[in-house]
Amino acid sequence: MRKIVLTWVLSISAFLLFASVPREEYPRPQFERTEWINLNGTWSYQIDPSGTGIERNFKESKGFEGNILVPFSPESKLSGVGYTDFIEHLWYQRNIQIPAEWSEKKILLNFGGVYYESEIYVDGKFVDRHFGGSSSFSVDLTDFVKPGNQHSLVLYVKSDLRNRIQPVGKQSTHYSSYGCNYTRTTGIWQTVWMEAVHPKALKSVQVITDVDNAQVIVNPMFYSLGGTRLRAILRDREKVVVQKTIMASESTPLILPVKKAKLWSPESPFLYDLDYEVLDEQGNVIDQVHSYVGMRKIHAEGNLLYLNNEPYYLRMVLDQGYYPESQWTAPSDSALKNDILLSKAIGFNGARLHQKVFEERFHYWADKLGYLTCGEMNSWGLDYNLPIAGSIFMPEWLEVVKRDRNHPSIIMWVPLNEQNNVDKVYFPRFSAQLYDATKLADPTRPVLTNSGGTHYKTDIVSSHLYNQDSVSLYKDLWNEGKLFPGHRFNEDPRVLYNTGSNFRFDNHETRWFVYDGSCPYLFDEFGGVSFNTNQGGWGYGGSATEEEYYKKVASLVNVVLKMYPFIGGYCYTQLTDVELEQNGLYYYDRRPKFDIQKLREIFGKQPEM
Repeated sequence: MRKIVLTWVLSISAFLLFASVPREEYPRPQFERTEWINLNGTWSYQIDPSGTGIERNFKESKGFEGNILVPFSPESKLSGVGYTDFIEHLWYQRNIQIPAEWSEKKILLNFGGVYYESEIYVDGKFVDRHFGGSSSFSVDLTDFVKPGNQHSLVLYVKSDLRNRIQPVGKQSTHYSSYGCNYTRTTGIWQTVWMEAVHPKALKSVQVITDVDNAQVIVNPMFYSLGGTRLRAILRDREKVVVQKTIMASESTPLILPVKKAKLWSPESPFLYDLDYEVLDEQGNVIDQVHSYVGMRKIHAEGNLLYLNNEPYYLRMVLDQGYYPESQWTAPSDSALKNDILLSKAIGFNGARLHQKVFEERFHYWADKLGYLTCGEMNSWGLDYNLPIAGSIFMPEWLEVVKRDRNHPSIIMWVPLNEQNNVDKVYFPRFSAQLYDATKLADPTRPVLTNSGGTHYKTDIVSSHLYNQDSVSLYKDLWNEGKLFPGHRFNEDPRVLYNTGSNFRFDNHETRWFVYDGSCPYLFDEFGGVSFNTNQGGWGYGGSATEEEYYKKVASLVNVVLKMYPFIGGYCYTQLTDVELEQNGLYYYDRRPKFDIQKLREIFGKQPEM
């Protein structure tokens, strides 16, 4: 009875907060169509503890006993459920009405994110399956639905956080949260929507901005080809900058020259509108997609990072992207925007998006507001000593890269974090393959393959240190040689590393990965200073008074600034408190902890360049 009452109370709370459809904004802002149906809102659901739902024909359900508010996970308060124990099997159901005018079109069902493994059924028939809890995916419903009719959509979700063969991130593998591991997210946690497209519509694009040659390169993919053309129109607000039409092809890029290009940067985050039209043989528009593009270049040269061919210093903050009422899912679109504004208000120019793949809408606001980010995967939880780990991790990571690679605000990829105690034969090979695959999917950005971990093949090296006084931090970074050429980044002398193409594992020669100063060095985790933590909370170190806090944090930041150009940027831990981890610059609910101006004086400070 108590559980029923609790669920009822949470459901009423969620209903009052979301009288309309929650998260009603279009979820894919760089590939936006006007003809779509948001499927967020109330679904029926059932937790299936024994995993017998298939045997009990749950796939043919016309409605389960409980109600849940999508896109919030059942662990969250906003879902109306608030069930925080482990969920290994979970079922969803809702009816979908297919518009009659969608006849002769391809009907797509899109999921922003479902953790972890998904099976989709329509009227009891199996449609498709997806592996991966952080990457977005689409399912073709065309052969399973009829325009003008209503159908029963059932989603079956499976997850096992403790099997060591699925990416977990910071989700707790204990019953309760502990340390830096937090409340879990299972099932649907991003927007679900349907859209109808022409059978020869545009499927996706990869956009490369060539700043040096003042051009935008569009690499398109289509659902099918034959007799169609692609037109791209680049606009500066209402003014057409350039327009070009080519035969639709997946082997020929469309190139748009941009005279007197306006470059994108945090100081001037200018975005061009970019519209795509697919034309049939008679010149009729059969598909329209709205997008945008930011002209910018990021590259590593020597030991520095360059933005638009100028050295650029990164003043970043660690952002975990958790919310007290909804875990991985932002409660609203404005909450995503607000997190960026909170960070910029205290002097940061970007964030390392830590152990979570953020929603596309976050990247949209980062693009709009001028905010640099490092795109990271929720890589914790996999046992990288198992060869199967790579085959599970790699496909989902590449889906993430391909989804987000057109966002100018993302300036590097960080697939792994703090992987150290790993197999010294298999893991180096996997690390190299991960680096190579990421560069193939997106050759335009540097890759920090393993943040704060053992480096084998990478464009950037980094370290994590939480020394709580400036003297010891200086000693560890400088006097003990971490910044000097010659510092060893690997633990096992059997590993052979070569910066060229000779990457061999067929012997036990002694050769360490040695930092030679020829690539950027980022100090991408430090600080973590807490102040006046609540009962049971913790930080990496504390301060007794607010003034002591400012002094301590400023001294740590100043040490790092003085090490420029040996250190090309930093990432301070962290933007907000998260559950038990209370070393944020803001409280978990985003209320200010400190004087905003005093923090801005600390984190807005540039090194002497």
